[in-house]
Amino acid sequence: MKQLRVTLAQLNPTLGDFEGNLKKAIEALKTAEERGSDLLIFPELFLPGYPPEDLMLRLSFLRENRRYLLELASHTKSCEVTVLVGFIDSDEDAYNAAAVLKRGEVLGVYRKMFLPNYGVFDERRYFKPGEELLVLKMGDVKIGVTICEDIWNPVEPSASLSLGEGVHLVANLSASPYHVGKPRLRKEYLSMKAYDYHTAIAYCNMVGGQDELVFDGGSIVVDASGEVISYGKLFEEEIITVDLDLDENLRVSLLDPRRRYMRSQNYPVKIVDVGGLRRKSSHFDPLIHPIPKREEEMFRALVTGVRDYVRKNGFEKVVIGLSGGMDSSLVAVIATEALGKENVKGVLMPSMYTSKSSLEDAQKLAENLGIETFIIPITDVFRSYLDALKEVFAGKEPDITEENIQARIRGNYLMALSNKFGWLVLTTGNKSEMATGYATLYGDMAGGFAVIKDVYKTDVYRIGRWYNEWKGREIIPENVFVKPPSAELRPGQTDQEKLPPYEILDEILKLYIEEGLDPEEIALKGFDKKMVVEVTEMVRKNEYKRKQAAIGTKISTRAFGKDWRMPITNRFREPL
Repeated sequence: MKQLRVTLAQLNPTLGDFEGNLKKAIEALKTAEERGSDLLIFPELFLPGYPPEDLMLRLSFLRENRRYLLELASHTKSCEVTVLVGFIDSDEDAYNAAAVLKRGEVLGVYRKMFLPNYGVFDERRYFKPGEELLVLKMGDVKIGVTICEDIWNPVEPSASLSLGEGVHLVANLSASPYHVGKPRLRKEYLSMKAYDYHTAIAYCNMVGGQDELVFDGGSIVVDASGEVISYGKLFEEEIITVDLDLDENLRVSLLDPRRRYMRSQNYPVKIVDVGGLRRKSSHFDPLIHPIPKREEEMFRALVTGVRDYVRKNGFEKVVIGLSGGMDSSLVAVIATEALGKENVKGVLMPSMYTSKSSLEDAQKLAENLGIETFIIPITDVFRSYLDALKEVFAGKEPDITEENIQARIRGNYLMALSNKFGWLVLTTGNKSEMATGYATLYGDMAGGFAVIKDVYKTDVYRIGRWYNEWKGREIIPENVFVKPPSAELRPGQTDQEKLPPYEILDEILKLYIEEGLDPEEIALKGFDKKMVVEVTEMVRKNEYKRKQAAIGTKISTRAFGKDWRMPITNRFREPL
């Protein structure tokens, strides 16, 4: 029986923390060796961290990456397990690569062949594509090495590895960013890929946050019939070990002979003999962790994004302006789950327009979460602004100017607390607001990290409802869910005065931003033409605001930030 024991090191590296990433790698190596594994797989670019972006342009960064690769290799001297680890290979150019480590040496290097250059990816700016396949030989077992996008390409290099080289297993080192629904999509895709090529797949995905991106883990092992043997946890570090029966490959090929008639491209191939399979005296039972429901999936992604952004950037505590509304309530909940209640500070900044119920809701939320709060009114400061500006504003009626002054006073308060105590300001604007410009520059947009920047308002409510249900009690007060959303910057103000109902607005925005439909196409789906034009114009006109907004966790298929690269100066108008 060809039984291969594979260990997947689903870990959370920190970009540029070579020492910390090496320590994680050494611990995983010890675990894999203790478990009698034949193969240990790390995520893509694990040693330097991913994505390194313009750090790639610094030779000192590339040298450190090489130095720590050799240091990790030295720790394999007394180990029998073969290691695949992601690093940056460089000679005349730079390559996204995987090193084969064993017996204290670098036995071989695979260079990623397919470099993604869409969405959040910009790999062709930094890397040259590889041109050669790499196959590991373990006795009678052959293992093809791939990196992330390689496995997403519909044909190569999977076809050449399976059909041309007859590998039993395709090992994939991955750093696949999360968006809503991605775990299920990835699981189904890899299952079908294994079935199509009659080749087992071991896919090791990174976990953790890096600036806007969140990597969800969900590492997976699939046999040649497409059956999922093991599925890792989402948003958690985990060392996964699986015993894989590779005789299944032949059985599947005999029962389903389609691959006999398939053809592949003739790439050059390097074969590295790493020795035979190890003897096993035990068996590792596979674990298949469930994929959570949509709201939980989004919530855990947001928690991961906040936790890693705060911790990896050296902050300890965060501060949030609590308005008693849904957005700030959800941000406070996420921050508390990510960092602990002792590290979250809430600030209530009432004006003459703030309702009693909003103050009560904010205070009740803080009590339920157990976070410390401060009450710093803005009324007197606002009046002093009006007094200072009264001669300049003489003859002008109050308008959005006075509303924005209030928001900017609050932004100043929060930034003052940040400066004085070193707290990171978390902004509370949602994607619906960011899209339409329903936010104030240097006011409620002021801060270091925009937690729900990529969450539509309707999803903010859904996640909040799920959270209360998950906790089994009312953390976010019920009144927050049922009262009309309002910035409370003037008497009787509600969001819906300037925006369509969020249920309609969000659907229009999704079609326009994430699906790329033109206004005409959106209107054909049953939306009012005038409303569609107004919404899409708001998106266009407020590009300048979004360019100055804090970064935030990406959870949609197209987020404002790396995904969205619209010009500010732009006279194009889409016809309707």
